[in-house]
Amino acid sequence: MLPAGILEYFELTNTTKDSKGINIFLEEKNIVPEEYKDQLLHSKGFLPEIQVQDFPIRGHKVALCIKRRRWEVQSTGEIVTRDWTLVRAGARMTTEFGLFLKGIFG
Repeated sequence: MLPAGILEYFELTNTTKDSKGINIFLEEKNIVPEEYKDQLLHSKGFLPEIQVQDFPIRGHKVALCIKRRRWEVQSTGEIVTRDWTLVRAGARMTTEFGLFLKGIFG
């Protein structure tokens, strides 16, 4: 039902259904981005939640409510997020899902 590979990077935290449709809530897992694996990172919570319309399910509108994680590089104080372009280039995600995330997050 969700884009292929999404549960590798996101945790399903809740779903709701109301008169507007179905909301699926996803939070990015606390998995250090590959490009920072050799550095000490500290999770600094989440970026503001965004809502993305997905394909309808049985005639109901579907919104993916996505919270992306951010980390602080301990040595520099720099705040970083996962680079979805690099993730898409890897073999662990479908091209469809990678393009989906790239379209959302740039």
